[in-house]
Parts: sequence; structure tokens; C-alpha cells
Amino acid sequence: MKSLYTILLLAMANVFMTLAWYGHLRLNDVTTLQKWGLSGLILFSWGIAFFEYCLQVPANKIGYSGNGGPFSLFQLKIIQEIITLSVFVLFALLFFKTETFTKNYMISFICIIAAVYFAFKK
Repeated sequence: MKSLYTILLLAMANVFMTLAWYGHLRLNDVTTLQKWGLSGLILFSWGIAFFEYCLQVPANKIGYSGNGGPFSLFQLKIIQEIITLSVFVLFALLFFKTETFTKNYMISFICIIAAVYFAFKK
């Protein structure tokens, strides 16, 4: 059960992280954001990232084997990275219609999935 909670919290955290890092790029047409400048966008992103931390920290706390969780520190990081890439790809394909997911990206993604396999192989 801790595995499921950890992965769900990491997935939700990564939605907020992706919005914080890349969401403002999609909001270029919002007049208010255009007036904020770079400092305003950083503060806007920090506001979103706060919620990412509210989910990421408990996910790591629950999932870490040193706290009775099922994952080593390295496994937690690898899980987080594959979730990050998955969330990013979905976000990019849904909200950035001009971006294309090429064969090279797919091959890279497969290599990362292979890395996850090896990280969990006993």
C-alpha cells in the first residue's frame, strides 16, 4: 500500500512541477502574465511549486526504506524521473500542439524505462 501511495503522490507532485516549470510558456497570451516580467513568472511558478513540495516530501517520506517504506533512495529518484517524463510528455502533447514526439524521443524514453527495469532488478 505504501508503494501505491508513494507513486500516486509522486505523480500528483509532478503535475504541479510540470505546471510550475512549463505552464507559463503556454500562458503567453494571458495579458496579466506578460506584464509581470521574469520575476513575476518566477513567483508565479514558486506558488505552484509549493503544492508540488506538499506532495513530493510526503511521498519520499512514506516511500523511503529508511522510514519503513518499500523503496531505496535511488529507487525513489528513478521512479520520480520516469513519472516526471511521463507527465511531461502528456502535458506537452496536450497543451503544446506545435511540439512533436519524434522517434528519437521515443527511443530515449524506452532507454529510461530500461533503466528503471535495471534499477529494480535484484
